[in-house]
Order: sequence, then structure tokens, then C-alpha cells
Amino acid sequence: MNAILLMLLGLGGMLLGYLFYSKFVAEKIYKLDPNFRTPAHEFEDGVDFVPTNKYVLWGHHFTSVAGAAPIIGPAIAVIWGWVPAFLWVIFGTIFFAGVHDAGAIWASNRNRARSIGALTGDVVGKRSQSLFMIVIFLVLLMVNAVFATAISGLLINFPSSVIPVWGAIFVALIIGQVIFRKWMNLGTVSILGVIALYALIFAGPSAPLSLPETVMGVSDNATWILILFFYAAIASLLPVWMLLQPRDYINGLQLFIGLFLLYGAVLLSGPELVAPAFNTNTPEGTPSIVPLLFVTIACGAISGFHGLVASGTTSKQLDKETDARFVGYFGAIGEGSLSLATIIAVTAGFATLADWQAVYHSFGQGGVTAFVSGGARILQEGLSLDIELSETLLTVMAVLFAGTTMDTGLRLQRYIFQEWGAIYNLRWMQKAAPATLLSVGSCLILAFGAGGADGSGGLAIWPLFGTTNQLLAGLTLLVITVMLVKLKRPMYVTLIPLVFLLVMTIFALLIQLKGFYDTADWFLFSLDLLVLVAAIWIALEATAALNRARNSVNE
Repeated sequence: MNAILLMLLGLGGMLLGYLFYSKFVAEKIYKLDPNFRTPAHEFEDGVDFVPTNKYVLWGHHFTSVAGAAPIIGPAIAVIWGWVPAFLWVIFGTIFFAGVHDAGAIWASNRNRARSIGALTGDVVGKRSQSLFMIVIFLVLLMVNAVFATAISGLLINFPSSVIPVWGAIFVALIIGQVIFRKWMNLGTVSILGVIALYALIFAGPSAPLSLPETVMGVSDNATWILILFFYAAIASLLPVWMLLQPRDYINGLQLFIGLFLLYGAVLLSGPELVAPAFNTNTPEGTPSIVPLLFVTIACGAISGFHGLVASGTTSKQLDKETDARFVGYFGAIGEGSLSLATIIAVTAGFATLADWQAVYHSFGQGGVTAFVSGGARILQEGLSLDIELSETLLTVMAVLFAGTTMDTGLRLQRYIFQEWGAIYNLRWMQKAAPATLLSVGSCLILAFGAGGADGSGGLAIWPLFGTTNQLLAGLTLLVITVMLVKLKRPMYVTLIPLVFLLVMTIFALLIQLKGFYDTADWFLFSLDLLVLVAAIWIALEATAALNRARNSVNE
């Protein structure tokens, strides 16, 4: 099959979903009100609560949730064939992710921009809130520790990306000042920012930078991880308008240009999908497609991490409630388009089936490297771009998104510690600096405690990210569903995804539990058991909360 047809079907389906289904959900289910006074205006402080242009806010939300996960998940899941991965990305984006993301913004916006974790106590119950906070912390710990490892690996493997990646931070700082102080209109600053960013990308291959293999006895991988967390700690403490918003916005534009180039190269070169539509000859040890497909591809179909961003930072910057449709639902469409591009890159970016099978020789292979190499080949054939430049462009795209996710993730982790400080009346923990130190410290303990001197310990618990992340999405949908029941509105648009996710998550946890037992991996076995108990607990709490809500409405 030609990749052009797959691209047109995927993009066309998601566009129809935004034009029609998102409008129905926004107007008939969430009933977004343009006259509702948002928390960004009510609590405006110039640091976290800042009314923001919807296009800039979309850039923040989209790039914060995109990260590397919508590349990693689909690039691994195609081992079962490109058809299952394609269908889950498209239908998951339209009926799951968009509803989830926009709903999380709406729910938080209607409750003083409180996080989904904090909302759970009021909407569902205090027991669920305690459980939710633990699950949230685990997800953020995984995301921050693993993305730091992923970024460091890409910076080492592709030294031509170092200058563009770090130069983008200075571009964002300048853009933040220009937008905040209104020195230029948004269109002008956007054009100049993109030009500066791509100038850095073109400069990267001519000036590659690498760290020494050891710095004061510390490996280059560990050094990059320490540098990344030092940067993320500072970024998480700065006002959102200074770095977070402009960095995310300009990265959002950069991604769409990158996708435009990649999709344009597909149109011009018309590559064939060499990977099987349904892989009936999967390598030994590959788990069952059901339910593992639905937790392997999380970001790009539906992801609980999105709910943390939507209710943690995005809702604090919402100018008008009606912007939630564009920011949340269209943000999910953007991530779906990235996952679609990944599927095309890792199935049509190889010359032959044998080349593809050489990479996908066991489950877990592929990932960002397959996306970069496959996508670069398509760019070279379709646009006649130099292969090193193509690799740099795609690597920078992946690193910048992983970096913006780390920025937001560490800020959200700081919020969790501050909320714990409020719950347990620990005033020192409610302050930003101590909470940030605790956030960084916990990530570094995982990175170097489980990974040793190399600092890659986040990868130790990464196998549980998909299930834990989908469990978190189920919790977010539970909060939204209970709110809809109390408001006497149709709940099926969130209840169906909620039930589906809980069933698939529990099923996947049971399969993984057996796998960890068979390999005597008692660390992951214990964590899996903990998450499994949490999933069953959530299913019971969901049933009880929905019954209470329905009974209170009927009284």
C-alpha cells in the first residue's frame, strides 16, 4: 500500500473529528460558555495564572503533552502491523484523546483551575484522591526520568542537534519578552522565531558538539541528565510567560513545519509501506496485541499525562472557556498527526521488508531511532534534503518536544508536592523552591539509584508507564463523567472510553504481572501488583461514585 493513501485517510479522519465531533462535545456535552470568567482572569498573578492568546496556549498545551511518547509508542507498536496501530491512533484521537483533553480543561476551569488530582477528593471521594495523587506522582516520575534519558541519548548519538536544541531556549526567552511586552504582533514574532529556530537547525551539522566521554569521572550520559534537570528546575520556577509559553509555542510551530515537510515528502516520493499490515510472524516473546496495543500507544491515542497538563498549567492560562475546544481537542489532533507521521516513517522509511525486520527483531525495538532514520530517508527521497540535515531536523523535533514535556512535567511534580504540603499542613513544602528540589531529587534518586552511575534508572520502571498512564486517563475520565452526571448531561462520550481503558489496563497489568513473575523481576512485579490493586480500586470507586451521583440527581 502507498503511504499517501494512509496519510490522506488519517489526516482526513482527524479533521472531520475536529470539525464535527468536537463541536458536538463542546456545545452539547461540556456546554462551553464564552462569558464564564476563567480562573486565569479571576486569580491573575503574572506567574502561573496568565490569560493567554488561544494560539499561544495551544502551543504550550500541545508541545507539553506531545513529548517523545507519541513517537516511541507507535514506533514500537507497528511490530503487530501498521493497520492496528493506525486504527487505534485515529479512532483514539477522535473519540478518546480529544474528549479527554478538552474535558480535563473544562473540569479544572469550572473548579478554580484545580488539578484533576485535587478535584478527585470533591467529585469522587477522599480515598480516590489519595490514590490519584500516588498514580500521578508515579507517572510524572517516569516521564521526567525517562525523557531525560531519551534526550541525553539523542544528544550523544546526534551531536549536530546540540546547538539547535539549546539555542532554541534562548530564542524562546527573547520571544517571551517580545510577546509579553507586546513589542510586536504575534504573526511577526512567530515568523522571526521560526526563522531563528531553523537557522540553528541548518547550523547544527556544521558545528556538532559532544561532551567528553567522562567529566570528572561522570559519563557523558549522566552529565547530560544532570544538566537537563538543572535546566528544568530553573524553567519550572520561572513565570510561564517567560519561557514555558514561548518555548512551547515556537516548538509547536516547528513541529507543524516539520510535519508539513515530512508529509510533503510523502506526497512527492509516494513511498510504499514495506511493513506488514497485520504481522502474523511476530518475533518470539512479543506479547498479545490485545490488550498491549492500547497501552503501548498511549500518547497519540489517549494519555493520562494530558489530563495533568490540561488541569495543571493549561487551565490556569485559559482566556475564554470556549478556547478549551481548540486548545484541548485540536491539541490532541496535533499529537495524533505526529503519531500518524511516525507510523508512516517506521513502515515506509525502510527500503525493504528485510530491512524493517532487521530492526524489529524483538518486541520493544524501533522507537525514536527508527523514526529519525526512516523519516530522514523519506525527506531525502521526497525533498532531496541532505541525510544528515534530515536526521538533525527530526532529532531536534523529538528532543525539543521531550524537553518541553520535562519542563511542564517537573512543574507539575512541584505542584504535587505543594498540594501534599497543603493536605498535610507542611508549610515549607507549599513553597515553590523546596517543592522543586524534592521533585528533582526524587527523579535523580530514580535515575541514579536504579540506573547506577549511568543515570538511566528511569528505564527500569518504563515498562509500566503505559498501564499507569492509561489508569491515570481513566481517573480523569471518571472525574469528568461524575461531573456530567451531576449536571444531568449525557455521559456516554466519557463513560465508554472510561470503561474501555479500565478493562484494557487491568488486562494488560495481569499479563505483565505474569511476565515479571516468569522472569523473576520482583521489583517490577511488586510495582505492577501495586498498580493492579490501584486499577481494581479505581474500578470499584468509579462504580460507587457514579451510583452516588445518579442517586443524588434522582432524589
